[in-house]
Amino acid sequence: MTSHTIMENLKERFIEKLRATGRDGVENVIKHLDRLGFFVAPASTRFHLNVEGGLMQHSWNVCNTALMLRQQMILMKPELAAKLPEDSVVIAALLHDVCKSNIYKETLLNRKNDQGVWEKVPGYDVDYTGLPLGHGEKSVIMLLTLGLRLTKDEMLAIRWHMAAWELAFHSAEQKANLQAARDIAPLCCLIQCADGLAASLLEV
Repeated sequence: MTSHTIMENLKERFIEKLRATGRDGVENVIKHLDRLGFFVAPASTRFHLNVEGGLMQHSWNVCNTALMLRQQMILMKPELAAKLPEDSVVIAALLHDVCKSNIYKETLLNRKNDQGVWEKVPGYDVDYTGLPLGHGEKSVIMLLTLGLRLTKDEMLAIRWHMAAWELAFHSAEQKANLQAARDIAPLCCLIQCADGLAASLLEV
């Protein structure tokens, strides 16, 4: 099976899982994910899954990890089932990084080869000028603008999914908001954990 076929199969499964939520506005989101280049974008410039289709693969990994964590947490604490609806986990996990859809541009990077000689290699650069709204908040705004009906917990989980990485740069007010979000919505913790596990363990 070629890499192109693998990517097409993953795209079909991704869309099927997203569509299965039955959420209002999801069809418009699917249409615009294609238009924005979500399914071919990398997940990063030089860290995890910095390859074509990496963003889709990362989002898929986060979703599967989050669903497994949800299942285990509910076994340990059954009352969490009501606070972690499966469709919310899928929506938040698959779409947490939609903000990255159109920020990566193909470029040539300078890199030393095995012989220590500098050479030009294909890579990615980042262009934030299209809609510089931040990270998690940009994903929420994009999804709402596309007409997707998000619950409060989903908005909080998507907005704060980068907590561990951004915490040092947060103001006291932002840190208070982050803690409040985690207290209100267990989905925040679930998506943060799944995102970190996927990037740090599955995608290295």
